[in-house]
Amino acid sequence: MREAEIKRKTKETEIIVRVNLDEKKFSNINIPEGFFLHMLETLARHVNFGIEIKGKGDIQIDWHHLGEDTGIVLGKAINKALSDKAGINRFGWAIVPMDEALALVSIDISGRPYLAYNVELKSQKIGEFDTEVVKEFFAGFVYGANITLHINLLTGDNSHHSIEAIFKGFAKALSQAISKTGEKEIPSTKEVL
Repeated sequence: MREAEIKRKTKETEIIVRVNLDEKKFSNINIPEGFFLHMLETLARHVNFGIEIKGKGDIQIDWHHLGEDTGIVLGKAINKALSDKAGINRFGWAIVPMDEALALVSIDISGRPYLAYNVELKSQKIGEFDTEVVKEFFAGFVYGANITLHINLLTGDNSHHSIEAIFKGFAKALSQAISKTGEKEIPSTKEVL
């Protein structure tokens, strides 16, 4: 069974993430209310595997620490659940619209952390949420999961729509990349990921 639980506690945040990549029996996101909660719920809805995230942090300062650390812990949980990565697709991609916004997201479960984030948002805030935290979440995820991730916002005037298209695209690409092929080999000429 491809499942894992990772906990992280610092002076700034406390986060627990549990994933089960083979069953979508649970989806529970418990972090402070707001736009980031909405995006994590969107991710959980579209990723096609069981995911639970519980987190709190020093959002009275800003959302940076909670956003970045949530990405790190989620990435580590998925990396641990994938184990040696034998028999996975490895690659995933999605082009997702959200009204006028269109996001292209590509993933390579490569064993090499790299984030290409080509996103220009019109707003710096959505409610109390700093939109720059979106990049920090994905940078944390890339670091934790040890993957390559390309995010390109092709069009988008409304920042809410743009970010939602990105999260939905990420969910679809991740679901494809971690899915099983029926093969037993590690999908690399190096025979290691």
